[in-house]
Amino acid sequence: MLKELREFAVKGNVIDLAVGVVLAGAFGKIVSSLVDDIIMPPLGLLLKNVDFQNLFLSLSEKHPATLAQAKADGVPTINYGIFITTIVNFAIVALAMFFLVRGITRVQKQLYAEKAAEASKPPA
Repeated sequence: MLKELREFAVKGNVIDLAVGVVLAGAFGKIVSSLVDDIIMPPLGLLLKNVDFQNLFLSLSEKHPATLAQAKADGVPTINYGIFITTIVNFAIVALAMFFLVRGITRVQKQLYAEKAAEASKPPA
């Protein structure tokens, strides 16, 4: 069983998948930083100095000024600002994946067309 596990683990597809997962994690951090540090601050400025990280609804009678204060006080909250930021993160990742898959599909179509053209040529 250990031999089978080792053979499975060193197959090319498993290694490719592992590399893909690691790169996806790093890409996710880059996108999160892009959204949190580059996109949301100017967007908040355009919306009259809105700090999306501090948009929340208090579910108690206490109404803290910031989300950090609410968490420190143990106040239950609905953090819709963080949710909006997460949606923007998702949209950027989805768009990037769309363009990546679109590009790969175009290259594959070209390769298949070239192979089909070569296969249909009569031998010289």
